[in-house]
Amino acid sequence: MESRSVAELWIYPIKSCRGIPVQQFTLDDRGPELDRRWMLVDSAGQFMTQREHPRMALIDVALDAGDVLVSAPGMSVHSFDPDAADTARACVVWNDTVELQHVDDEIDQWFSDFLSVRCTLMRMPQSTARIVDRTYSPSPRLVTLADAFPMLMIGTGSLDLLNEKLVARGQREVPMKRFRPNLVVSGTRPHEEDEWTSIRIGDVACSVVKPCARCAITTVDTRTGVQGKEPLRTLSEYRKVGSKVMFGQNVIHSGPGTLRVGDTVSF
Repeated sequence: MESRSVAELWIYPIKSCRGIPVQQFTLDDRGPELDRRWMLVDSAGQFMTQREHPRMALIDVALDAGDVLVSAPGMSVHSFDPDAADTARACVVWNDTVELQHVDDEIDQWFSDFLSVRCTLMRMPQSTARIVDRTYSPSPRLVTLADAFPMLMIGTGSLDLLNEKLVARGQREVPMKRFRPNLVVSGTRPHEEDEWTSIRIGDVACSVVKPCARCAITTVDTRTGVQGKEPLRTLSEYRKVGSKVMFGQNVIHSGPGTLRVGDTVSF
């Protein structure tokens, strides 16, 4: 078998919008820098995702000259300062209530116009501490506005097997970005990552702590923003554990560092 290495790295600055492929990222105390540091909330302060708003899959995010740029079909490009923040507000992401900072009214209007629902863009400040579930991290570890853990990792072998099964059923292959990983590891057997508990990526030690239960976001076509049935329907035939469908592994890094495409993944 070929050696295992980092094939892709991704960050997702705005929760549930499109990701940005990068050649490297720096890990701070809560995850990749700029990863899921913003999220959209509704009028009640509840987080918004592609589960209920699949058109979020069409919102591109880019970093340019220190600004964050957003674009979408039929919309002008809009930018905002990543440090922009005014009033603080309690917002909810899953079971956590966190204090976030409002960015500005103009960007709220941009998102509201595209999604046809009133929403607000909120920023996670360094002063807000959200803690990883202590079941999976006995020592307190911070996390961003990600669903639960600092990083998600998937091996290329896992996607290869899924796509073989999809094609055998007369379905289209799906790209890795449907699963929104931060780390894609090449040189793996299908679901080999399920067997790992501790790994080293370059010079960074990581704990592989929990399989990732997949939701309806994986069924949103990233090209069209339309929700379907695949790949969850096919995955449920061979990756179901209880009532959940598992694909990929959640990862907690031991401390600050830099990950790079091409880094060796070792044990």
